[in-house]
Amino acid sequence: MADATLLHGELRLAGRLDARFFALLEAIDSTRSINRAARAAGYSYKGAWLLLETASNLANEPLLERAIGGKGGGGSQLTPAGHALLAAWRGLQGAHADFLRAQEALLIQQPALAGLLRRIAMKTTARNQFAGTVSAVEAGPVTTQLTIALAGGQEIVATMTSAAATRLQAAVGKEAIALIKSSAVVLVTDFAGYQLSARNQFAGTVSRVERGAVSSLVGLTLPGGAVITASVTNDAVDALGIAVGQAATAVVKAYSVMVAMRA
Repeated sequence: MADATLLHGELRLAGRLDARFFALLEAIDSTRSINRAARAAGYSYKGAWLLLETASNLANEPLLERAIGGKGGGGSQLTPAGHALLAAWRGLQGAHADFLRAQEALLIQQPALAGLLRRIAMKTTARNQFAGTVSAVEAGPVTTQLTIALAGGQEIVATMTSAAATRLQAAVGKEAIALIKSSAVVLVTDFAGYQLSARNQFAGTVSRVERGAVSSLVGLTLPGGAVITASVTNDAVDALGIAVGQAATAVVKAYSVMVAMRA
């Protein structure tokens, strides 16, 4: 799997002419039809015309002209000014891409920063994402247990199939991200002398309660500053009297922890 691009930058000319606008010009150049070009670039016919008229007015000369003859009896084609603008875009777009590649090459020479950006770049619906390093691997014939050490001193235990661990090439010292859905986090405010079988138990302080129509998002700040978020029904929030500043423990089963590792 190729590395994800760490740098992105949108190129715009005059602050408003973007890649979509020039896709419209290219489509007009190839189809000689504003109607077909608008559909190809994702514009309505009226929206394409308005944009082209505005651009032509700002350029002080038309970007389109009526084509004479040809298949279908003519159509629309780019004027020399339109061709010049499109050519300028293509050149600038190439230079822009080269600039981003050069800067990314410099960025990759800073492993810590590049690693941070790669972790942030991953998009997932799991609200809780914790970066750490694999500190232990206990492999069995069917399941494998991974322990991920976090910067704040906590450890997260994840249980997965041994086939999944092999696919991840899980090994001690390898960087990993633990993903936990907020709905998989159980908050305990009083153990009442009981012990729970769940491997992951994180004591902290409630730092945020965002109440919704049915459920609330409760943020628990752990020692070291990491925050784990739990989705709790409003009835449970009221019953437990959960409030900011209260001590609580986030409990997560090892099977509820997903693990991501660099390919």
